[in-house]
Amino acid sequence: MYIQYSMDQLYLPMDLEEDIPQNHVVRVVNDMVERIDDSLFAAAYPGGGRHSYHPKMLTKVILYAYSQRIYSSRQIAKAIREHIPFMWLAARQQPDFRTLNRFRSERMKEVLEPLFTALLGLLVQGGYVKLDHYFVDGTKIEANANRYTFVWKKAVVKHKMKLQEKVKVLFSTIEHEEAQEEQAHEGRDLDELGEQASLSSEMLEEAVIRLEERLARKPKDKPLKKAVRILKKDYLPRMQRYEQQEATCGDRNSYSKTDPDATFMRMKEDHMKNGQLKPGYNVQVGTENQFIVGYSLHQRPTDTRCLIPHLEALRDKVPSLPKTVIADAGYGSEENYAWLEKEQYEALVKYNTYHTEQTKAWQTNIGKLENWTYEEEEDRWICSGGRILSFVRESRSTTDTGYESKLRVYRSEDCTGCPFKKSCTKAEGNREIRVSMEALRYRRQARDKLRSEEGRALSARRMCEVESVFGQLKNNRGFRRFLLRGLEKASLEVGWLSLAHNLLKKHTTDQNRKAAVQG
Repeated sequence: MYIQYSMDQLYLPMDLEEDIPQNHVVRVVNDMVERIDDSLFAAAYPGGGRHSYHPKMLTKVILYAYSQRIYSSRQIAKAIREHIPFMWLAARQQPDFRTLNRFRSERMKEVLEPLFTALLGLLVQGGYVKLDHYFVDGTKIEANANRYTFVWKKAVVKHKMKLQEKVKVLFSTIEHEEAQEEQAHEGRDLDELGEQASLSSEMLEEAVIRLEERLARKPKDKPLKKAVRILKKDYLPRMQRYEQQEATCGDRNSYSKTDPDATFMRMKEDHMKNGQLKPGYNVQVGTENQFIVGYSLHQRPTDTRCLIPHLEALRDKVPSLPKTVIADAGYGSEENYAWLEKEQYEALVKYNTYHTEQTKAWQTNIGKLENWTYEEEEDRWICSGGRILSFVRESRSTTDTGYESKLRVYRSEDCTGCPFKKSCTKAEGNREIRVSMEALRYRRQARDKLRSEEGRALSARRMCEVESVFGQLKNNRGFRRFLLRGLEKASLEVGWLSLAHNLLKKHTTDQNRKAAVQG
C-alpha cells in the first residue's frame, strides 16, 4: 500500500514508514524539502530526454546522507539499497551512483543556492533564526588534489626570467655569427625581438617565423639552423607553459596541478605534523543560533580579503540581510572597516592588536603610537618623551584589491638626548611614523563597540557560534576533504553540507523544545 508523494509518479511506501520513529531526523529532511515549491527545481531539468528521477527525492537522499556522514556517491547508492530511511526517502527506487553524483555536482548547479535561500526562509518563519546578527569566520578544508603536485608563482616567474635571458643570449649569438647584420643593427636588439625588455610566446613565434624565412635563404647556416631548432623544440614550449602557469595562478601564490583552482594553504589538520602546506579552499561561513545563514568558498588563505566578497555574495542568498556583523581579528583591516561603514553595517570586528593593547606590556611601551598624544588642531603627535612629531608629507598605499589608504608621515624635530630613544626606535636619526588617520578612527570605533556591554556579549557568543558549526562539520561529521574538484563543484559541496547541517540543527532544536515543554 502506498501514499501519494507530492507528484503523480512518486510515492512513499507506508510499510517502511512504520519502521521509522516519529522523531527521526529523516522526517525533518522529508518535511522541509516537501515544503519547497516544485517549480524551484525547474532550472535543473530544462526538458527532453527520457523520464528522470524526481529532483525532490534525490535532494532528500543526498541531504540525509550528508547528515549521516555519507559523502561518497557509491556509498549513498549502497545505503539506498540497504537502509530503511534511505529506502523510504527514495520510495524504493534505486538511482545509481552516477545519477547521484551528476545530480549533486551538475544538475543542482543553478538550483542549490535558491534551495538554500528557500529553506532559510522556512527557518526564519519557524523562529529558528531572526537574521539580527551575523557571526562570520573561516576554516580551511583540503582539496581533492595531490598534495605534492604544486606550482609556485614565484618559481614560475623566476624560470621565465631565466628563459628570457637564454633567448636573448641565443639571438645575440646569431648576430655575432653574422657580422654584417651586427654592423647594420649597430648593437641594437634583433628586429625579430624588437627592443622590449620582456619577451612573450607570441613574440617568440613571430621571431621563429622570420628566422625560418632567413634560413630558407641560407639553408647551410648551421648556427641559424640550431637556433631555430632550440627555439621551436625547447624555448617556445617552455615560454608557453610558464605563461599558462602564470595565468592559472592569477593573483594567487600557488595552485595544484590536479586541481588548478585549489591554493596551497597552511592548515591546522596536518597529516605529517610538520606544518607543511596542502592544497585547499577557504570556507567562509556566517551563522546565527548555530544555523548557517550564508556560505562562500575562496581561493585565498587569509580571511582578511574574503569578508567583502563573502558579504557581497550573501546579498543574493539571504532574504533579509543581517545588519550586525561579528568577526574576529582576522577581518580587522582598514579596507573591511571602510566597506562595512559604506554599506551601513554595524560592525563588531576586532583588529589584530585588540587583545594585545589590553596587556600591561603594551600600555607601558613608550614606542607605541597608541600611547602617544595627538593634537588635532596643530596636526602633530607628542611622544612619551615629550618630543613633537610634526607633519611632513602625505603618501598613499594601494592594496592588491585596489583599495587606497592615505598615510600621513610625521617626523620628530629632534630626538637627540632623549633618554627613551633606545626603547622607542632603532633608527639612528629622528623618529618618523606613517599613520593612516582613517584606520585609527575605525579602530577607535571598533574598540568602543567591543568594550560596550552588548559588544562583550556578542564577542563571547561568537566563540560558540561559528566554531561550533566547524566542529560539527569537520569533527563530528568528518568532512575534512572535498570529494569534488574545482571551485564550482567544491562550492556545491559546501552548499550541500550547509543544508544538511541546518536540517540536523532544526531536528536538535525541535527535540530540545519538546524536552523543555515536557520537563
